[in-house]
Amino acid sequence: MPARLRERFATEILPALMRDLGYANPMAVPRLQRIVLNMGVGEAVQNPKLIESAVEELTVIAGQRPVVTKAKRAISNFKLRAGMPIGAMVTLRGDRMYEFLDRFVTAALPRVRDFKGVPDRAFDGRGNYSIGLREQLIFPEINLDKVDKIKGLTITFCTSARSDAEGKALLRALGMPFRA
Repeated sequence: MPARLRERFATEILPALMRDLGYANPMAVPRLQRIVLNMGVGEAVQNPKLIESAVEELTVIAGQRPVVTKAKRAISNFKLRAGMPIGAMVTLRGDRMYEFLDRFVTAALPRVRDFKGVPDRAFDGRGNYSIGLREQLIFPEINLDKVDKIKGLTITFCTSARSDAEGKALLRALGMPFRA
């Protein structure tokens, strides 16, 4: 069974975006291509077990196993050598992507303390949007008893939009609560 946000996109959001953005062809309308979750764990240089907990937490959040990212080059000031594990990332596509976006907007974001909406200035110029979270505890899937350290993560929404305005219109139509 497809994700409910994907069905809503095909039936309601796509025609509305065609009308608002002035497209005649439905294939020209911007779409969400992928969502990338990245958790950098700098303290893993001293404590390698933090990588394992980051992988477990990202697995629970995303619903698929992340890949461990390694340092590209050595930085002596941080006691970091090339090839050392330094973080974890996962790329979501298809139904998992839409299910994650639905859970993120409806369940996780309202749990942020003093939440007034996400900033609209985090676009990259090509319609992609990145948001940084200070703690992974806002996701209801995380078991608070098993968390050993609060870690932040970065979520990037990659779209097929050609401009920031189109990307913002797409994400707003998908339910992203931008500040007024």
